[in-house]
Amino acid sequence: MTVEQIYNRIRQELQAGTHPGDLLDLFEDLELEEKVDLIHRLPAEEASLIFNEMEDFEQAEILPFLEQERTKSVLRSLPSDDAADLMGELSPEDARQIIDLVSEEEAPVDFGDLMKYPEDTAGGIMTTEFISLPADIPVEEAINRLREIAPEAETIYYVYVVDENGRLIGVVSLRDLIASSDGTLIESIMRTNVINVNAELDQEEVARIVSKYDLLAVPVVDDQERLLGIITVDDVMDVMEQEATEDIYRLAGASEVEGVELTKASVNKVVRLRLPWLVISLAGGILSGSVIGVFENTLEAIVMLAVFIPVLMDMGGNVGTQSSTIFVRGLATGEIESNEMWPYLFREIKIGLVMGVLCGVLISVTAYFWQGNIYLGLVVGISMMATISVAALIGTLVPMICNLINIDPAITAGPFVTTIKDVTGLLIYFVIATAFLEYLR
Repeated sequence: MTVEQIYNRIRQELQAGTHPGDLLDLFEDLELEEKVDLIHRLPAEEASLIFNEMEDFEQAEILPFLEQERTKSVLRSLPSDDAADLMGELSPEDARQIIDLVSEEEAPVDFGDLMKYPEDTAGGIMTTEFISLPADIPVEEAINRLREIAPEAETIYYVYVVDENGRLIGVVSLRDLIASSDGTLIESIMRTNVINVNAELDQEEVARIVSKYDLLAVPVVDDQERLLGIITVDDVMDVMEQEATEDIYRLAGASEVEGVELTKASVNKVVRLRLPWLVISLAGGILSGSVIGVFENTLEAIVMLAVFIPVLMDMGGNVGTQSSTIFVRGLATGEIESNEMWPYLFREIKIGLVMGVLCGVLISVTAYFWQGNIYLGLVVGISMMATISVAALIGTLVPMICNLINIDPAITAGPFVTTIKDVTGLLIYFVIATAFLEYLR
């Protein structure tokens, strides 16, 4: 479709009540100049609706090319946390120009206050559009104030109570306000045990807290307990998606591309990100091949040993991947605490032993009836048991060690675990086969 056709389609759909997020597909095949032209041509309100639904990196691509008035209008329409995130996506020069362009009265947020926090912390994802009230006013006055300031707030389900110094001292739900009789003071119905997070707290930990306590929003405070902002559940969902995506990519031996979706990144960028992990796997394969070369005489003497190499490698790989994935997820979700890691490791070793014995017996019986050699069955069975047990150990121990030395364990759960497991599995197999060589001939 042409820009004109897309323009008409967007206007018709918005007037018909279509959600702006459902119209973003129309922008996918447009060039940057066409996207900018379309944002300019749309009425300010409709342009803001579309702009708000775009990803941060898409907004950052378009914003520097918008005219001054359109820049102001789209920025004013953004929630404060989204506006700060957008500034973080821009180059320092573009961000400074836009901040200077928009006066304090027109800006949706004090960018300096929000941008001083790292983007992956509570302060970096919070919004400053919240409702706070003093404790010594009656509920009817509180409700009147809500009517005045609610349109500017991110959410009104929680009203936060602060003292004269801005310190968080309580919280009142909208339901409690409505249900209380006139004349009741806020301090008599507020809850003083307020779940909150420090502005420096990692965003992943914030997501755990919101999930644990089933909150619609969580207040953000500084070291003096002063209320700085709130983090709403929609932002937490974005964090959870971001963290899950990051871990899944790393488990698969890939990485994210800064400022663009991985599925839409250029071929060169994707190759640069994925190739190093493949080189690690390639080095592991060469190392595994060298292990086979060391035991070349054993393999030549009993060619049938080669038949069982793939099944041993595959079983060890599956168990190692299972163990590392479960452990990394447990760390990410908080199900495995730092003081629980070693007990979990011993538990995983037990699981590996049980699975190893069961699979070892099964492959041993299969090898015996297939080749009619009880010693071959014994070698393959013992190797299977040891390989699976060691794979379970490696799959848990390697990411555990990395976590202890502050390296993201998700990075290790793919190529590193696979490489170590392959080498150890082959060593186990050929050492045992060599020990039984005279019985296998």
